[in-house]
Amino acid sequence: MEYILEAKQLRKEYQDKVALKGLDLQISAGEIFCLLGQNGAGKSTTINLFLGFIQPSSGAAYINGYEVASNVTQVKEYLAYIPENVMLYPNLTGMENLALFSSLAGFDYSKEELMHYLVQAGLPADAVSRRVGGYSKGMRQKVGIAIAVAKHAKVLLLDEPTSGLDPKASNEFSELLLNLSQQGTAIFMATHDIFRSKEVGTRIGIMREGELVDVQPAANLNANELENLYLNYMHVAR
Repeated sequence: MEYILEAKQLRKEYQDKVALKGLDLQISAGEIFCLLGQNGAGKSTTINLFLGFIQPSSGAAYINGYEVASNVTQVKEYLAYIPENVMLYPNLTGMENLALFSSLAGFDYSKEELMHYLVQAGLPADAVSRRVGGYSKGMRQKVGIAIAVAKHAKVLLLDEPTSGLDPKASNEFSELLLNLSQQGTAIFMATHDIFRSKEVGTRIGIMREGELVDVQPAANLNANELENLYLNYMHVAR
């Protein structure tokens, strides 16, 4: 099987601290992999290695078969990233932000096409021409999803995307992720949200102190079982 996102013995050290301990991970097209763990467990380090923001101490991260560390520019063609707070230009409208970021990726869309991507991502039509500075967090995330779709991203990396969202916005975001996975996008989501992971995840991993200690198919666990499994690992960590 060909994996869209893969880590092979991926390790990251900072002076006397090991942030990631030899991670092995494979994610296929259309899969949603949810990574649970406490703050400092290594979730964001993992994402930053896949983005090429930091260099591994050893091992390698791969996107669409390319080693990230030596092909940072190449892998950007396949990647989209949505952090906890989506970084957009507040003085530009939703449409202007989408036009800018898609043009940086080499795409030139008409206003009608830009509108289609934004509305498809769940942004209200009357918000498309408003400045992003007035958007809620959920609306900014929808622009982020629209950018990912407009870029034809094969991989979507998410870092705590549902943090601070109200239940309605969180549900809408989950629906967007499920739609993207059905279109073949590989999704890697670092999160604290156990119940959202169960709702959208194909597989769920638990990370503790830089180590992936368990991976379970989401279908094998109900929400309470997943919560108990997670808490048991966190108790061991203490």
